[in-house]
Amino acid sequence: MTEKFDKHDDQRGAGGNGAAVPKKLIAYGGYYTNNTPNHDPELTETGPGTPAGEYLRRFWHPVCMSLELTDTPRFLKIMGEELVAFRDGSGQVGVLHAHCCHRGASLEYGAIQEKGIKCCYHGMVFDVDGACLHVPFPAGEEKEGEKYACSIRQGAYKAFERHGLVFAYMGPPDEEPPFPEWEQNFTVMEGDELVPYSNFQHCNWLQVQDNAADNFHPTALHSAKNVVGGQFQGTTFDEVGAASMEVAPDMQFIPVHQGRSLACAGARRVNDDRMFLRIQHQVLPNLSLHAYTSEDGSAKKLFSRFHIVRWTVPVDDENSKMIGWRVMGPGIDTRGVGDKSMVGYETIDFLEGQVAMRRPERFGKYKLEDIPPIPSNHRERHNYKEAQYAPGDYEAIISQRPIAVHSLENPTKFDAGLYAFRKMLRDGIRGTNPQAAAAGFAQWLRDVGGEPNSYCTGNVFNMPRAATPEQEVINRRKLAREAVAILTEADKLKGKERADFVTARFEQLEQSFKEQ
Repeated sequence: MTEKFDKHDDQRGAGGNGAAVPKKLIAYGGYYTNNTPNHDPELTETGPGTPAGEYLRRFWHPVCMSLELTDTPRFLKIMGEELVAFRDGSGQVGVLHAHCCHRGASLEYGAIQEKGIKCCYHGMVFDVDGACLHVPFPAGEEKEGEKYACSIRQGAYKAFERHGLVFAYMGPPDEEPPFPEWEQNFTVMEGDELVPYSNFQHCNWLQVQDNAADNFHPTALHSAKNVVGGQFQGTTFDEVGAASMEVAPDMQFIPVHQGRSLACAGARRVNDDRMFLRIQHQVLPNLSLHAYTSEDGSAKKLFSRFHIVRWTVPVDDENSKMIGWRVMGPGIDTRGVGDKSMVGYETIDFLEGQVAMRRPERFGKYKLEDIPPIPSNHRERHNYKEAQYAPGDYEAIISQRPIAVHSLENPTKFDAGLYAFRKMLRDGIRGTNPQAAAAGFAQWLRDVGGEPNSYCTGNVFNMPRAATPEQEVINRRKLAREAVAILTEADKLKGKERADFVTARFEQLEQSFKEQ
C-alpha cells in the first residue's frame, strides 16, 4: 500500500512552471482530504464543567415555550442536563433536575401539585426552588420524615415566564445576572406583539448561531435561482416579495459594547435611488436580534427595529433549538405579510425550511396548542427529496455535520462576521476580554439598569447611485460605518429620545450623500 503524500504532492502545476501543488488542490484528490479533524470543544461543547458550558450557564436562556407546560411535566434537555419544567397549581414555574434526588425516578412522571411536584415513585414533593415539602413517612413517624426532608433538596433552577417563553438561569445563584430587557420592551410598537416560537435543530448550537452572523447566505440559499426545477416551497425571498434581501450585501462587521456584541451592517443597492441598510445584532453568548426580514425596499424607512429576537439554546452537543419571539403587527411588518397562525412550536412564518418538518406535512394535522413529534433523522423525512429541491436554513445548517469542524473551513471575507463572533465568544469564555466575561457582562447589565440598547435596525435610504462603481463601494461602506457610529453615540439615550436622535442623524447622513 502506498503512503499518502506529504504536504505537497510530486505533481507539478500546469504550464510546466514546476510549482508543487498543495494536496488539497489536486484534481480528484479527495483521498488527501478524507480525514475529519476534531471539532473545537472550547466553543461547541456545553455540558457541565466545559468552558462554553460554564460560560453559557451564567446567562438567562429560554428553555421552552409556555404552551409546553400542560397538566403533565415537560421533559427537557438543556446543555446536556436532563430537566423537567412545570407550572404548579399556584402558577409558579419550576425547572428541576429530572431525576429525583431520592432514588432517581424521573419527575416527568410526577404529579403536579398546588405547590410543587410529587415524585411518582415514593411520593416526595418538591417545590420550585428544590425544597422537599413532604415525605410520606408512616403515621407516628412524621417528625422523622420532616427531618429527612430537611436533609435533601432537588436540583432546581430559577425560572419565570415572559411573553410565552420560559426562561431559566442555570449558573451559580450568587452570580445571577439581571435579565436583559432589551430597550425596555424589545422595541414593540403600539399594536405590535411578541409571538413566541421554538424550532429544533439537529446539530450543535454554534453553527446555528453562526448562521445569524452569515448575512451573505441569502444571495444563494434564499434565492429563486437556487431552487431545482422550479420546485418552489417558500424557501426564497422572491416568493415573499422581498427580493432586495437577495442582493449581495457589502458587509461591515463592527464589534460594539466593548466586545460584548457585534453589529453586522449590510448595505444593498435596491435601485438607482434607494439603498437598503440592515444591521443585524449578534450578542454574546447566543442572542441575535434581526431587522425586518421581508423588506422590499420600495419606500424610505429609517430606524425600523426588531423583527426577530432569538436565542440559540444548546440541547446537547449535537442538538439545539432556536427559540425566541417574532415581533408581529403593523408597526414592524409594514408590508403585512406576517402570519401569526404559523408561528409557534416547530414552526415560523417568514421562510420555509427553518425546521425538519415542512408546512404541508404539519398544518391541518395538529393545532398550534398541540406538540408534534420531531423527526430524529432528517434523511428519513418523507419530504426529504422535496427539501433537496428547495433547501432552507435547516438543511444548510444541520448538514454541516452534527458538530461543524471549523478547521476544514475555507472562509471568504463574507464569513468575517461569524469568525469575529467566534473570537468574541472565545475571549468571553477565557476572560481575555474582561468586559465580555460573564462577570463583566453582568456588571454592564446592572450599569444600564438591565435595559441595554441594541444596534438592530432596518433602513431604506433615499441615496442615489454614485457616478462610478468605485465611489459606490466607498459610499455604501461609509453609510454602514457611520450608521453604526451614530448608534454608538446614542447608546446613552433611552426610548423616544434615542429614536428621535438616531432618526435625525440618519436624515443628515442621507442628505450628505445627496450633496456629493
